[in-house]
Amino acid sequence: MYGIIGRPLVHSYSKAFFSEKFADHKNLAYENFELASIDEFPGLIESHPNLCGLNVTIPYQRDVMRFLDEIDPTAAKIGAVNVVKIERRDGKPYLKGYNTDYYGFKRALEPMLKDQRQALVLGTGGASKAVIAALDDLGIGYRYVSRTAAEGRFTYEDLNREILQQYPIIINTTPLGTFPNVKECADIPYEFITDKHVCFDLIYNPIRTLFLNQAELKGAAIKNGWEMFVYQALKTYEIWEGVVMTHNF
Repeated sequence: MYGIIGRPLVHSYSKAFFSEKFADHKNLAYENFELASIDEFPGLIESHPNLCGLNVTIPYQRDVMRFLDEIDPTAAKIGAVNVVKIERRDGKPYLKGYNTDYYGFKRALEPMLKDQRQALVLGTGGASKAVIAALDDLGIGYRYVSRTAAEGRFTYEDLNREILQQYPIIINTTPLGTFPNVKECADIPYEFITDKHVCFDLIYNPIRTLFLNQAELKGAAIKNGWEMFVYQALKTYEIWEGVVMTHNF
């Protein structure tokens, strides 16, 4: 058995995606495990002795790390885990954490880039950590945007025409706009977005968020989180089963 932990999970396509990929493997199954608190995690592992791996989504990508026996160096550097592999050693579960969001985001963003070298990262949660690691590897500078002021980041109130001109890549890592709250979006000055901008939303449900709609109206190149989701899911399967899996977009 495999599965996903998070809260809420109504927006997640992971079960549908992996159930389809597992269709030809009767010994594989995938389930949603919506946890009210990360403190329920040890009980989940104990009560499911056939559990071999988990995806981890909002809000547990950092909190889950304290329950793991080992963390992959890339995930440790990022400071967030979205995949757990579970092995049984001497009858006891051994949990190792990975981050495939980094791989998925980098694969999805790279084809969009031309000469843009500066990015605004909306949100400072677990998902943003994988994003900035990928930006670092791509040689792209970045600044966080948050509701609270801190050194080295902008607040939403700070954003103006000059800043948006300086940072032509805008990446939404917040859950704002996720189904069913589709009328929400990050509070940025969309009137200053141009056809020089690349706007990427990690959300993939709905397919077109309000953030992306407004960016596209201004001529920006846009992409939702579906490709990122698929790429990270393929890498996840490789970690779990040791098999390289493909997908036709």
